[in-house]
Amino acid sequence: MALPSVMVLPLLIVVAAGVYYIYNEVMQFMSKSLVRNKVVVITDAVSGVGTECAHLFHKGGARLILCGTSWDQLESLYEYLTNDADPRETFAPKLVILDFSDMDSMENVVAEVVEGYGCVDVLICNSSMKLKAQVQSVSLEMDRNIMDINYFGPSTLTKGVLPTMISRRSGHIVLVNSIQGRLAVPFRSSYAASKHAAQAFFDCLRAEVEEFGIVVSTISHTFINASDPPPVEEPAPKPNTLATFITSQLTHGVRPSVLANEIMQTVNRKKKEVVLAHPIPRVALYLRSLFPSFFFAVLAAGVKDSVLAEQMQ
Repeated sequence: MALPSVMVLPLLIVVAAGVYYIYNEVMQFMSKSLVRNKVVVITDAVSGVGTECAHLFHKGGARLILCGTSWDQLESLYEYLTNDADPRETFAPKLVILDFSDMDSMENVVAEVVEGYGCVDVLICNSSMKLKAQVQSVSLEMDRNIMDINYFGPSTLTKGVLPTMISRRSGHIVLVNSIQGRLAVPFRSSYAASKHAAQAFFDCLRAEVEEFGIVVSTISHTFINASDPPPVEEPAPKPNTLATFITSQLTHGVRPSVLANEIMQTVNRKKKEVVLAHPIPRVALYLRSLFPSFFFAVLAAGVKDSVLAEQMQ
């Protein structure tokens, strides 16, 4: 008996969803074996994304080197990972104090990281410092601090581990960046500038080291939402403009666990570039490239509306 034509489309959707689910399950199962015994360095491992990454890679059998600014937090993460772990399936992580705001310490940090296992298979540059402020209110000291943490730090650490990767003709470098490394919005000048610099550095690096079998990946994500959803409140009156809508979507967050899973998949599948964002930020990227004048006008209108809204409060 033939199926009614009205049933064909829903059936195809169900079948496609089933195939996609099975594919993801198989890839997640394979990911554990793909990172087993790999030396994986994670910066800012005590952050929400860093902790989720550490959990995934540790469970997959990677040899972790976890970096952070606080020894107490690193020890807490160590205990969290090792308490219920099977020592036959996992390795106890090594801990390294790393503070990108102290660039004078980078030489010793690089030496400690490389000496941990004698090599680095995967470097995940996850550190980041955010700032929301008007351009004229940001001091030169703050600009430099943001550039150290978001650009100079990751690039210096990468240069430090690169010789071991080149000599082994193998390695994977992952920059966990931001969509604001590709798309700048108002009141994020220093942050966006540092993220653009990092994006450009790793894009150049990708081409330079491909001949050595080294993969360079960049992940551009929207705002990381590590907090619980806020209680529903009566919204304050705001101008109903396209600029307001785009700006709100650009800051619509992704969960740390979702980003960590994307990082794991990026390492396993050797993706070179990932944009982890909702449709509106993706559309904004195309508007910026194809219709820059329109895009700039929308952002400028959004700034005027925000100033007007503050005056009305």
